[in-house]
Amino acid sequence: MKQISFSQVEFERKKRLPRREVFLAELEQLIPWSELLAIVFPYYSKGARDRPPVGLERMLRVYCVQVCYKLSDEGVEDAITDSQALRAFVSIDLSREAAPDATTVLQFRHLLEKHGLTKKLFEAINGKLSAAGLMMREGTIADATIIAAPPSVKNEAKARDPEMHQTRKGNQWYFGMKAHIGVDAESGLVHTVVGTAANEADVTQTVHLLHGEEKDVFLDAGYVGAEKREELKGRDINWQIAMKRSKLKVVPQDTLVGQLLRQLESLKAGIRSKVEHPFHVVKNLFHDRKVRYKGLAKNTAHLHTLFAFANLLLAKRRLLAIDCQVAS
Repeated sequence: MKQISFSQVEFERKKRLPRREVFLAELEQLIPWSELLAIVFPYYSKGARDRPPVGLERMLRVYCVQVCYKLSDEGVEDAITDSQALRAFVSIDLSREAAPDATTVLQFRHLLEKHGLTKKLFEAINGKLSAAGLMMREGTIADATIIAAPPSVKNEAKARDPEMHQTRKGNQWYFGMKAHIGVDAESGLVHTVVGTAANEADVTQTVHLLHGEEKDVFLDAGYVGAEKREELKGRDINWQIAMKRSKLKVVPQDTLVGQLLRQLESLKAGIRSKVEHPFHVVKNLFHDRKVRYKGLAKNTAHLHTLFAFANLLLAKRRLLAIDCQVAS
């Protein structure tokens, strides 16, 4: 065993656990490390000719820290150097070694993006959730959210990101991309993620958000006419699409038909509300309200990791309860 430093002894004897350490401890339990390492291992450098690479598990843990705390490549290096809780999670002792530098973090992130590994990591985590019986796959809720991109042209190209576009929502204009997700109607866990420019209509992505086994699909008014699209014709699906407000307002509220219609729309909205929970985790807990990188491919890869971790947090209580039952 390695001898621990005085700073580590002092940290371990503290009287109160900080929220960061509690969160990282939960993440340690929830993430299926062995499955994720097996996915990345065939693509990771073995260091045959170059300098010995940083350990794969350590780099994967650094990447998790970067995603969960919305850090840049330089920022995650500084954060690990500065925080004992992060160093414990990544297993780094600064008296013996330094934190992976920004270039190493950049190259690892590019490796994941180049080979589409973030999507495979997302599928591996969902496989764990399915094996635990948390994804029923009989119903899907689809929705999308806008993620802002920098509109400034004060850069070398004197232009905005060409893959991002502007769109209007209500009376407000937005510039950026859209994150489209398909959510399990029973558990509220994300099973599909698609990234497009912000001006892409929600209804055009419906076919990409269905896994093919659902019997019921719940959509908001932005997906009106989805069941009539050529790529979705002939599917045996019970479509539950919200009525447009303009049509609902025409029906008098004091009539029986008007009251029943509003009750029905309220019930459908209650089911669709589950799709907002992953958005809440990504935007409010992970603080990912703006795009992290340039281009759709990099940001979509980033979204796969974000929603994979969001699924783990949403299913945290049930997963930990299952682990406790297995342990006992």
